[in-house]
Order: sequence, then C-alpha cells, then structure tokens
Amino acid sequence: MELGSIVQLLEDKAILVTGATGFLAKIFVEKILRVQPNVKKLYLLLRAADDKSATQRLHDEMIRKDLFRVLREKWGTKMDSLISEKVVVVPGDLSLEDLGLNNSVLRDQICNQIDFIVNLAATTKFDERYDVALGINTLGAKHALSFAKKCVRLKVLVHVSTAYVCGEKGGLILETPYHFGETLNGTTGLDIYAEKKLVEEKLNGFRAEGATEEEISLAMKDLGIERAKIHGWPNTYVFTKAMGEMLIGHLKENLSVVIIRPTIITSTLKEPFPGWVEGVRTIDSLAVGYGKGKLPFFLGDLKAIVDLMPADLVVNAMIVAMVAHANQPAYDHDMIYQVGSSMSNPLRNEKLPDVGFRYFSKTPWINKDGKAVKVGKIMMLSDMDSFHRYLAIRYLLPLKGLELVNTALCQYFRIMYLDLKRKINFVMRLVELYKPYLFFKGVFDDMTTEKLRLMVRDQSGAEADVFYFDPKCIDWDDYFLNVHLPGVVKYVFK
Repeated sequence: MELGSIVQLLEDKAILVTGATGFLAKIFVEKILRVQPNVKKLYLLLRAADDKSATQRLHDEMIRKDLFRVLREKWGTKMDSLISEKVVVVPGDLSLEDLGLNNSVLRDQICNQIDFIVNLAATTKFDERYDVALGINTLGAKHALSFAKKCVRLKVLVHVSTAYVCGEKGGLILETPYHFGETLNGTTGLDIYAEKKLVEEKLNGFRAEGATEEEISLAMKDLGIERAKIHGWPNTYVFTKAMGEMLIGHLKENLSVVIIRPTIITSTLKEPFPGWVEGVRTIDSLAVGYGKGKLPFFLGDLKAIVDLMPADLVVNAMIVAMVAHANQPAYDHDMIYQVGSSMSNPLRNEKLPDVGFRYFSKTPWINKDGKAVKVGKIMMLSDMDSFHRYLAIRYLLPLKGLELVNTALCQYFRIMYLDLKRKINFVMRLVELYKPYLFFKGVFDDMTTEKLRLMVRDQSGAEADVFYFDPKCIDWDDYFLNVHLPGVVKYVFK
C-alpha cells in the first residue's frame, strides 16, 4: 500500500462529513480547508430542519469558533468566499434512512460527487438514552454504510469508533473486528435488530401508560446500561459503538471501509494551535472538578496506564488512513486502526493528580467571587473498599451531622451542608461513570497504525510535518502544564 502525496490526493475531492458540529469533525474540517483549500466540496451533514437552520448552525457552532482563528487570519476578507465556495451544509439526520435527506436533488448530487465519507456522528455520553444511542451510534453506522453504497465515485468510508469497544478486557487489545451477533466474551447471542425492536416496544409501552418525557428518558438511560452489561459492555456508549462496528463488518460487502478507534481524545497538541478543546471531555471532568475545589478525593489504580491522544493527532491519522486506502481495492477484512499512546508513549494515572496539583497551585482558578480556589494534593484511593470507607468517615458522617445540626439550629449551616453534599454527589457521579476505566488494565495494540506512521515518515519533510500523529512526540509534562490544562481553563471552565 502506497501513500503518495496526501495534499495532492485531496485536491478536487468531495468529502461528506457526518456529525459535522462535533469536536473531532470541526478539527477535521478546519484541517482540510487549511492544508488543501482546493478541495472540491465539503458536504457537512447537520441535524437541522432546513437549509437556513443548518447554515446558522454552521456559523454559530463551527466557523465562528476560535478553532477557525488561524484559517480566518490566513484568508482574511476572503474567508466567507472560501466557506461559501467549498462548504455545503446538508440538513439531515444520520439516525434515518438515506441520512434523512429530503432534498432528492441534493441527495443525487452528493451520490454522484462524493469521493470520501467520514462518519463522525456519535453521542458520546456513557449513560445516553438507549433509543438515542442505538439510533446514532449503531443504526447510524448502518445508514452511513447504506448511503456509501449508492455513491458511484466513493473511494473510502471512514467510520470513527472508539478503542473502548473492547469493554473492560485487559492485556494487549488487538486491532481486530467484532463480528455480527458477538458478545464481548466471544460467544454469540447479541441480536442487534432484536435490541431495536425491544427499544420500540418499551417506548410504545411507556407512552401507552402516559409516562412523562422525563420518566421515559430515565427509563431509557437505565435500559441502555442494563442491556450493555447483559452483553458484557460497561456502558451504553461503548456498547452501541461496538454494535455499529458489527453492522458495518456484516454489511459492507466489497466497499472499502476504514475503522478508526481513537482512545481518550484530548485537546490539540499543535494544530491549528495548541490547547483547543470543546466541552467537558472524559478526563477533563476531573480537571474541572479539581481546579474548582470540588474534587478533594478520587480513586483509581495509579500504576495503570491511561491512554490519551491529542485531537489533532487523531484527525491526522484519519486523513492518512483515508488517503492510503483511496486507490486500494476493497479488502476482504476490515481495516482497523487503533489510535492511541499506550504502546509507544505510555502515561500512568499517577501523572494526572501530580500535574493537576502543579498547575492549579501555581495558576489557581478565580471563582465568581473573585477569589482564587486553593487546591491541595488530591487523596487517591486504590480500591472501592477503601473509597467507601474514606467517603463514609470523611464525608458522609459529617454530612449527617450537619443535617442534624441544621434541623436543630434552623438551617444555620445550610450553605456548608449543601456545599459538602454537592462535592459528594459530584465525586459519586464521576465514579459511577468512569469506574470501568479507573482500573483499566488494557494496552492498545497499534501495529497496523504504525504502518501508516512509517508511510508518513517516508514522505517529504513538509507532509511528514503536516500529518504527524506519532504519540512519541508528546512530552506529557509539557503537554499538561503548558497546553492541555491552560486550554481546558480557557475553553471549558465556566
């Protein structure tokens, strides 16, 4: 497999991007426009009712973001012309057949022009409603594949999944596919279409009983976790993403498909500038809680490896994989690329509380009252038993005492009580969501991904610098202290 010039191959190509307002998708779109403005078209699928609202979302949630600052500086007054010429907003919905494209003229135009489809649409909430997650993460993958088969010029479908479709298994996790109907332990019995039917029956039942939308939402969240655990996955997100991979593998036939499995995605390392991030991403929940003084203790195996990958490296890997497969015949097997750092530049959990303390003790968060939040070294507990003991003695007993005193003294310590209760609830919520990963014992094999990296190294110096994605280039201390945490404070802290 030869790579050739990445920039040249992207010239005059049309790309459809689903989930276009998502974190990774924005970075992908910005990168393409910056390095190859002679791309033919970028069709951006946005969930919207019509062209007007889709265009509004494009500008509000993408183009006006600080992420596009470098592109705006480069193009100046011609920026609007670049966007209007190269970017086409496509109102639609990945959870529907034909991507929910009601405009048959636009649908035919896309099918006749598209060279690549990059499926980035996903809901990443661990405890998302089962109907929502199944519709986007699982059936959405099927709909993207079905649409891809109608595109007469299509070279590659790139489907972005997650490395954590592996569930909670440990050891060396290979870049191998999950087969249709397979549960996590390797046995069969998972019927994806039966899961869809179950969701429909449950929803119809709740509505027939007159359940409120809030009650239905809670029930759907509980159902997702329940079904995930029955089949061996820890949460709804990774379960539905795994089923999406299964459907693609089962239905792809001779279509060229690339599956990208990134690990935990963090802020940009270099491009378009260091430290851009959006939303409270996985480990950033801990950074926000700790920096604001809400996370005095937590738990996890400090010696376990946490696999992080800056977002720009993930996007570069996507582009290189897409180009590498552009002129290749469809493979008989799925091409899966795990994009992570645990093999070549492992980072252990013990680094996170260390860099957090070093950063926030030197650069404390200033709260709404104008006061600097003082942080101490976080108390890290190594197992659930010690966590529950510490929680009971250090927090639950004082909370109960405050509750009794408040009753006797007409809520005199109410503010103190509520503050302590918020801290406890915050920690418990994070533990509930992230417990499977706090003691994660897996290391992600990236042998196939390494072959892509070797191809990039063989390129001319310029392209090798533009499409870097080797995690060995990351100095973790420098990244956290000078890039990631400043970025989280700037873009995520409210």
